[in-house]
Order: sequence, then structure tokens, then C-alpha cells
Amino acid sequence: MSAYGNQVKAYIERYQSEVGGDGMLDPHAVAEWAYKHGLHKPSIRTVVDAIASDISQYFREEYRTSEDGQSYRAKHAVRVKKGERTMSLWADMDDDKAPRSHFVRSFSQRRQQIVGDCFQLKTDVDVYNGKNQSKDPIQVPLNFTLDVEELQLPLKGRKAA
Repeated sequence: MSAYGNQVKAYIERYQSEVGGDGMLDPHAVAEWAYKHGLHKPSIRTVVDAIASDISQYFREEYRTSEDGQSYRAKHAVRVKKGERTMSLWADMDDDKAPRSHFVRSFSQRRQQIVGDCFQLKTDVDVYNGKNQSKDPIQVPLNFTLDVEELQLPLKGRKAA
């Protein structure tokens, strides 16, 4: 873990011991507490990163409706490495200047994120079930074909009309 990561870990542990609580952690409450106690002083880089994060969140949440009534996410990101820095570059699906290759890469990266999330979910469920063998095991199916088809049903009905 980095020095920064160790610093964050230390004030989270201090927060837990001083504030107590029910075992649930709200990152905003921890951040506010750390800031008020002088444990975390944001640099200009931190401020710029926070603003960039807000902009990225706006990009993530911008949806439009296609001519056939489908709601789609307008902007898509690709993670790229420039020197030592990893960044997200965003493009709008309706921008004719945005290259197709950007969207191919974006969709591929999003699929890999989903695969990674499913792998971690399966690992977490397996570990939980292993720690709680006296209880019925939690089952989490990872085949989403029927779920996606079910969500598409209203769209299929609209196209036929």
C-alpha cells in the first residue's frame, strides 16, 4: 500500500475507534471528520481531481433517447495511460468526430469491468459461504442472458407497434 493509502487507513481506523458506530462506514462522514480534525488537507491536485470526478459523473449520467425510444448513455470513456498517468478520455456517441475505435475500446473495457465485478462477487460469495457453512449457502447466478432479454421486452413490443 502507498504512503497515502496508509495515511487514509490510519485515519479510518482512528475514526472507527473515536466515533464508534454500527460497523457501517459512510466515506463522506469519514472524509468530513478527517478534514475537520486536520488529518487530511486537500492539495490543488485533490481539488482538481474532485472537480474532474464530478464532470465524469455528469458524463456517466447523461442519457438520451434514440428515435425508436431506447434510452442510451451518451458519453463513453476509455482508460488510457499517458506516461505514468492513467486517465479517462470521453467521447459522445452523437459526435461525428468521435472515432469508432474509441467506442469499440470503451465497450470492451466496460465488458471487462463487468467480468471483473462478477469474478469478485463470486469470490466474495464463496468466502462468505465458506465462513458460514452452518447456514444455507448464498447462490448468485452469473448468467445474465435472461435478465437482459427481460429488460428488452418492452422495447421489442414498441418496435412491433
